[in-house]
Amino acid sequence: MRFEITIAGMLAVHAKYAVFTALGAVEGVTGAEVELGRALVTHDGRVTEASLRNAIAAAGFEVLEVRALPRTLPIL
Repeated sequence: MRFEITIAGMLAVHAKYAVFTALGAVEGVTGAEVELGRALVTHDGRVTEASLRNAIAAAGFEVLEVRALPRTLPIL
């Protein structure tokens, strides 16, 4: 399962690290790819939108949007 998150206020490389660290502390997150202004989070199903928003807010950034992404299908 995956979420795509749009984040405001990420202006430098240290912001990527702060968001990555915050997301990694959320129980159930199994991976995160963080770029300036955006994060793609994979999880085991226990993660809620609210827990992601709270973690990012605690790191000092504003979440603009959270979208649940469909599961990817295996390539045949």
